[in-house]
Amino acid sequence: KNFIKGYFRLAVALRSAGKFKEAVDNIKMGLAVDPGNADLKKQASEMEEIMRKDRVLVLIGKAKEQMQTNDLKECLATCDRALALDAGNKEIVKIKSTVEPKFQATEKRRVLSLPKPARDKEAGDKCYRAANFEGAIEAYTRCIDATQDKSSELCLKAYSNRSACYKQLSNFDGTIADCTAVLDADPNNVKSLVRRAQAFEAVERYKSALQDVKAVLAIPQATVGQANWSLCNMMKERLNRVVQQLKAGL
Repeated sequence: KNFIKGYFRLAVALRSAGKFKEAVDNIKMGLAVDPGNADLKKQASEMEEIMRKDRVLVLIGKAKEQMQTNDLKECLATCDRALALDAGNKEIVKIKSTVEPKFQATEKRRVLSLPKPARDKEAGDKCYRAANFEGAIEAYTRCIDATQDKSSELCLKAYSNRSACYKQLSNFDGTIADCTAVLDADPNNVKSLVRRAQAFEAVERYKSALQDVKAVLAIPQATVGQANWSLCNMMKERLNRVVQQLKAGL
């Protein structure tokens, strides 16, 4: 009991010094020893609330700076992060309501200034964000059909995004075809390799899926990213088992 009081007293001292994170870490160590300690739980709850309010204040300051520098897109993203911590915060709601119409007007002018294929790609992105995958496919298809250079950055993005739509609709043949179009121009495109591997697995083309997974794992981990690296390692183990079972006639 006296040992637990030591965690509590140190937490109080750290809190008084404004070292809230260190205090919370100390409390967590105490709770690992005595998970039911009411005093430590109360301290943890109070300090996490203080830290939450501090994060909101920091985000409010950041949003104000971004609004002043006309960094409208980032300002809206900051507002959303703040509202996730403090829903309905009047100051953040006011900033967002001021910035959002300006951003929408700026974005509209930007899109209208683009060539038609690029506008179609933007329309596809908008449909995708709204989970209107059929509409997104139509828009991306218009972009692809109107773009002469199928290896251009615009066209490859449209292929990649359309493949994501096909995957959402379980059209795995469409996913494979569009990912292949991207990979023909960019063989180490991680997103397309992973997505095509998943589609190959879904249509029971296990060897092809395994080949794509191995291709991802041959790329430096820093480039692949931790999430894709972990996913592909799990897929590799699973696919290896399936391929071996098929070879054995099981």
